[in-house]
Amino acid sequence: MVVPSLKLQDLIEEIRGAKTQAQEREVIQKECAHIRASFRDGDPVHRHRQLAKLLYVHMLGYPAHFGQMECLKLIASSRFTDKRVGYLGAMLLLDERHDAHLLITNSIKNDLSQGIQPVQGLALCTLSTMGSAEMCRDLAPEVEKLLLQPSPYVRKKAILTAVHMIRKVPELSSVFLPPCAQLLHERHHGILLGTITLITELCERSPAALRHFRKVVPQLVQILRTLVTTGYSTEHSISGVSDPFLQVQILRLLRILGRNHEDSSETMNDLLAQVATNTDTSRNAGNAVLFETVLTIMDIRSAAGLRVLAVNILGRFLLNSDRNIRYVALTSLLRLVQSDHSAVQRHRPTVVECLRETDASLSRRALELSLALVNSSNVRAMMQELQAFLESCPPDLRADCASGILLAAERFAPTKRWHIDTILHVLTTAGTHVRDDAVANLTQLIGGAQELHAYSVRRLYNALAENISQQPLVQVAAWCIGEYGDLLLAGNCEEIEPLQVDEEEVLALLEKVLQSHMSLPATRGYALTALMKLSTRLCGDNNRIRQVVSIYGSCLDVELQQRAVEYDTLFRKYDHMRAAILEKMPLVERDGPQADEEAKESKEAAQLSEAAPVPTEPQASQLLDLLDLLDGTSGDVQHPPPLDPSPGGALVHLLDLPCAPPSPAPIPDLKVFEREGVQLNLSFIRPPENPALLLITVTATNFSEGDVTHFICQAAVPKSLQLQLQAPSGNTVPARGGLPITQLFRILNPNKAPLRLKLRLTYNHFHQSVQEIFEVHLQVKGQ
Repeated sequence: MVVPSLKLQDLIEEIRGAKTQAQEREVIQKECAHIRASFRDGDPVHRHRQLAKLLYVHMLGYPAHFGQMECLKLIASSRFTDKRVGYLGAMLLLDERHDAHLLITNSIKNDLSQGIQPVQGLALCTLSTMGSAEMCRDLAPEVEKLLLQPSPYVRKKAILTAVHMIRKVPELSSVFLPPCAQLLHERHHGILLGTITLITELCERSPAALRHFRKVVPQLVQILRTLVTTGYSTEHSISGVSDPFLQVQILRLLRILGRNHEDSSETMNDLLAQVATNTDTSRNAGNAVLFETVLTIMDIRSAAGLRVLAVNILGRFLLNSDRNIRYVALTSLLRLVQSDHSAVQRHRPTVVECLRETDASLSRRALELSLALVNSSNVRAMMQELQAFLESCPPDLRADCASGILLAAERFAPTKRWHIDTILHVLTTAGTHVRDDAVANLTQLIGGAQELHAYSVRRLYNALAENISQQPLVQVAAWCIGEYGDLLLAGNCEEIEPLQVDEEEVLALLEKVLQSHMSLPATRGYALTALMKLSTRLCGDNNRIRQVVSIYGSCLDVELQQRAVEYDTLFRKYDHMRAAILEKMPLVERDGPQADEEAKESKEAAQLSEAAPVPTEPQASQLLDLLDLLDGTSGDVQHPPPLDPSPGGALVHLLDLPCAPPSPAPIPDLKVFEREGVQLNLSFIRPPENPALLLITVTATNFSEGDVTHFICQAAVPKSLQLQLQAPSGNTVPARGGLPITQLFRILNPNKAPLRLKLRLTYNHFHQSVQEIFEVHLQVKGQ
C-alpha cells in the first residue's frame, strides 16, 4: 500500500513530534522520496506544495538541491501561487555558485515588464537577494524604469535592488544617477530612506557620483531639518523621535559628502548644531541619532565649537546607565583623543570612573583611553588612579595596564625618583605581567641616577625581603644589591627610615632567592652574580660566598653552572683581579625620551651632512630587491613640477660676501598614489644649513569604509644617493579619514644627481592583500 504524501502542516507536526534524531531523519527521508516521485511525475497542480515542503526540509539543514529546477518551472508559471513559491525557492536554493540561477534571467525580465505589482515585487526581491553580476548588467535597464513607477511599493523594492546592483557592479553608477535627484523630492519615508541608501552606495564607490551629489547637500539639510522640527507623528515617530532611521541615514550621507570639502561642511554646520542640541536623549532612538551626529561632526571640516560640543555629548554618554552607550562613547573618545586632546581631557574624571566597571570590555576601553590622556601636567594624578586599578584589575587586563603605566612613566616622568618609585610599584604589584625590557630599563635608570643609588637599593631590599615571587622585581633587586651593596650596609640614606642591615642578612636573602622553587634560571643567575659582586663590597670573610658559588658548579642548568665555574675559577686562580673585574658598572647617562629623540634627530642630520652613512644590514636586506627595480622600466612615474634655481646663491658666491645664502625654494606637496580611498602624499623639506639633504614625509590616509592593516612602505634610490628610512608611526590606517600614518625619508644627494625614488606599498584592505610598486621622479633644481 502506497503511503500518501503529507501536507506541509502535517509534515511539520510529525517532524516536531519525533523523539530522536533517527526518527526525524526517517520522516524526512520518506517525505523526500514522495517529493522526488511527484517531481518525476510532473504534477503541475501540487508542484508548489511539494516545493514548499522541500524548502522547510532545507531550513532544517537537510539536502534539497534536487528542487532547483522545479523552482525555475514554478517561476515560469502564470499562476501567482506558483511564482510566489518558485521565487522563494530560488532565493533559498540558488546562488552565484550554481549556473542554474542564470536560467531565471528571462523570467525575471518578463515579470518586471508586467504591470502586476505583486509579481514585480517578487522578481525584485529575488534579484536583490541572489542576483549575480551578469544578471545585474542584463536587468539594470528594467530596474531603472521601475524607479519612477507611480506605485510606492514597486519603487521601494526597485531602489533596494539598485543598491544591490551597485554593490555587485559599481560600473552601473551612471545608470542610477539621474533618477536619484528626482527621488529626493519624495515625501514617502520608505522611498526616501531607500534613496538615501542608494546615494550613499553611489558616493562610496564612485568619485564622480560624490562630486555630483555634493550639489544636493542643501536639499538633504532641508529634509533633515524638517524631520527634526516636525512634531509627533504616529506613523514615523519612535520613542518621540521623528523617523530616527531616516535621520541616521541622512547623517551618514552628509558625513561622506562633507568629508574634506569646506563648502559642504559649512552648509551643514548649523543643522548639526541644531540636531545635537534638540534631540531627546531619554530613549535609545535619540541616542542613536545623537551618536551619528557626533560622528558626522568629527569627520567633516566642522567648526571648533561644534567639535567641542560633540566631545561633550560623548562625555554625557559616559554617564548613561546603558553599558552599550558607555562603550560606544569610550571608543569614540579614543579615536578623538589625538585630534581634540584638550576637549577630551575635560572628561578625564568620568573616564577614570569607568575603570571601576565590572564589564571587561568597558574597563579595557577605559584603560586605553586613560593611558592616552596621560600627559606631563596630569601624570602624577593619573598614575595614582592607574596604579590603584592595577591592584584590582582582572588578570587579562593586568599586562596591558602594567605596560601602559611603564610607557607613560618613561615618557612623562617629572623626576627620576618618581620614575623609579612608579616602576617599583608596578613590579611589586604585577611583576609577572610586565614587558620583557622592564628589568633592563629600570637597571639603566637606576644606574644613571647616581644620587638615588642608596635610596633605590634600600627600597629594593625592603621589597625583596617582603616578596620573592615577582621575578622581574627579584632580578632588579639582585642586580642593585650586587652593585650598591656597600651603600645598603652603610645605612646613610636620609630619604627613608633608617634601616640597619648586616652582611649576614643580605647573604641569607640572596641564598633564599637561589634556593626558592619560584626562581627562574635567569633570576638565579642575577642572584649568583650579586653574591659574587658582594665579595668585593663586603668587609667580612668571603668563605660563605665561595661555598655557594662552588655548590652551583654542579647545577643542572648549563648556563648557571658555567657562570658558577667561572666565578669559582676567579676565586681560586685570579683572586688578585677579582676586585677590578667586579667593580661597579659605569654610569649610564639617560635623559627623557623626548630629549633622546631630539638628540637623535640632530645627530642623524649632522651625520648625513658630514658624510654619506653606510646603511645598516637589516635595511640593506629589506631593500635589496627594490634596488634592482631601479634598473628596469617603471610603470607609474610621478613628476612634480621643476623648480627654478634661486639666483641668490650664485650672487653670494660671485661677490664672496660673508653672509649666508638664502633658503632653498619650497617644494610643493605631491600625491603619488591613490586607490579605493587610500592615498599616499609626499611633502618635502630642504634644511637651509644643508641643501644636499632632502627630508621627505610620507603620509598615508584612508578615506574608505574599511581599515587598512599591515601597511608597509619601502623605498629605494640609486647608488649615487643615500637613503635612511625611519620607523613609521604605525601599521594601521583607520577608515573614514582617521589618524594617518607618517614616515620620514632622509635622502642625501651630495652629487646633486637627479632624484629617483622607487616605492613599494603592501597592505591589507577589505580582506584583500594589495601590493603596488611605482617610481617617482623628483625634478628638484637648485640643490
